[in-house]
Amino acid sequence: MDSSGLFLIGLGPGDLALMTRRAIDMLQDMDERYLEGYTATLPLAQENELENIVGPWKRAMRPQIENPREIIEMAKSQKVAIMVVGDPMQATTHVDLLLRARENGVQVTIVPGISATTLAISSSGLQSYRFGRQVTLPYAYGDYLPTSPLRYILDNRLRNLHTLVLLDLDPTGLGIESPIHMSPSVAGQILMQMAERWSEENEDVDVSAWNVVVLSDLGTDQSHVCSTVIKEMNGMDGGRIHCLILPAEMDNHEQMVFDSMRYHA
Repeated sequence: MDSSGLFLIGLGPGDLALMTRRAIDMLQDMDERYLEGYTATLPLAQENELENIVGPWKRAMRPQIENPREIIEMAKSQKVAIMVVGDPMQATTHVDLLLRARENGVQVTIVPGISATTLAISSSGLQSYRFGRQVTLPYAYGDYLPTSPLRYILDNRLRNLHTLVLLDLDPTGLGIESPIHMSPSVAGQILMQMAERWSEENEDVDVSAWNVVVLSDLGTDQSHVCSTVIKEMNGMDGGRIHCLILPAEMDNHEQMVFDSMRYHA
């Protein structure tokens, strides 16, 4: 292995048993290890186990990753790993980090991990080739609630494409505090608030009766998948980390799978 460089290493979706052998071997050989802690998180028990598997590590939050001068300088003379839950190249933040490192003459090695986005699509029973652009559903910041995620969802539905919706982890928008995972209950409320704002300036949209697949704690022993409609997500607060799939028109096979996963409170 090279004596220096930046290593972007995927840990898989949440259960360290799903890490690849290559990821473990490379992490054990690092001089410095950082767990990126704001685009995704590990369950606490898995986080506590991480040091036993790969060695000591530090946490890196948004300022260190988006302003990575210190990490890049370190990687010029040492082997520095950024550990990312899921796959390291799923977030544009990590793509930007890769480009900055290369611009500074630092060699970058990428070690893929199992992505929760892949697991979400395969766990839903919906056809993978029928998915459009994925979106992230943000928390409202004060009175600010963007409607652009809803616009992308509507664009997908117009093309009869399903939408994978990732849920925000940071109600502050700063990426410096411990993440607070958005629950399905809050996500449903935000989608309906977005629809209200959208309807004020565009065509009327009522999302309350839209079908939705709720996927929770994928890649862990607590993994759970169920189907419902958006207005029925109220009160869904269990679990740790979630994402949603908003199906377009489903074919017969997809509809049968969807119906078989109906949520019962």
